[in-house]
Amino acid sequence: MNHAGLLGALTLAVLAPAQPRGVDAAPRVLQGHRGSVLGVSFSPDGKALASCSRDRTIKLWGVAAGELRRTLTEHTADVYDVTYSPKGDLLASASADRTVRLWDARTGKPVRVLKGHTDIVGSVAFSPDQATLASCGVDRTVRLWDVRTGKLRRRLEGHTKRVKSLAYSPDGGTLASASSDETVRLWDARTGRLVRVLRGHTGDLECVAFSPDGRQLATSSHDTTVRLWDAGTGKVRHVLEGHRAEVDSVTFSPDGRTVASGCKDLSIKLWDAQSGALRQTLTGPKNRLESLAYSPDGKTLASGSGGPESLVWLWPVATLPK
Repeated sequence: MNHAGLLGALTLAVLAPAQPRGVDAAPRVLQGHRGSVLGVSFSPDGKALASCSRDRTIKLWGVAAGELRRTLTEHTADVYDVTYSPKGDLLASASADRTVRLWDARTGKPVRVLKGHTDIVGSVAFSPDQATLASCGVDRTVRLWDVRTGKLRRRLEGHTKRVKSLAYSPDGGTLASASSDETVRLWDARTGRLVRVLRGHTGDLECVAFSPDGRQLATSSHDTTVRLWDAGTGKVRHVLEGHRAEVDSVTFSPDGRTVASGCKDLSIKLWDAQSGALRQTLTGPKNRLESLAYSPDGKTLASGSGGPESLVWLWPVATLPK
């Protein structure tokens, strides 16, 4: 076993936590970051997990054993987001150093640096066909890049405050952007045309996610709520209330039946995506929940927690009631 693998094994042995509330089995905990874990992403095959942090690094973990495989250190400031490409061969990352970086997901070697943003880059998202990478940031813009060449294809403007989160619809036709201006904007991903503006939140938006069938959008906000929207009409279907602080992250399960939200109130809540009913509350982390991601098989929910904890938690959500 290499040193990284040994460290990962020792970490799991030492940091297997007491069983938190809300699960039938204790989650596993991955330690290694020295700053808040702002983003987590599973590889398409579910065998690897990428995490990024305010410690300026990206870490690649083996999911089965929880071993640290590689640490990527090219960014020079906080790394706000990391995501695997649909094919699993690339990673994209967004940073406060104003760059987007593409990495070889297998080797961890840098592939390309995308420059153009004039302030912090907060989120990145691959189009489903992997031809385009979208990025957004504090400069209030959304930018679309050619993945193969790294050239800027299009710049989308309209938000009046920083843009925090991006998500492509499963068919690749729509790009959603969520902003501190309290709106979600839906763009035609091919032309850049603004299709619709969603209003209703009363605080900064933090995160946006499409359901697997593309029919719903979930958003989270500083107003302590999660909202579920009809993606076709832009109408609110449900307002999910129960969190007691800003909700930093939201995501759908792969089967589309559950919405998970992570909050500054130290809890993760699992909601029924159709009825909006609260199904489960997970507690255990001692610091705010910064990021969430489901594994492709839906059996594990990864969360990243803030400093000084700075941990990745792997929750065995397969045991939750259906």
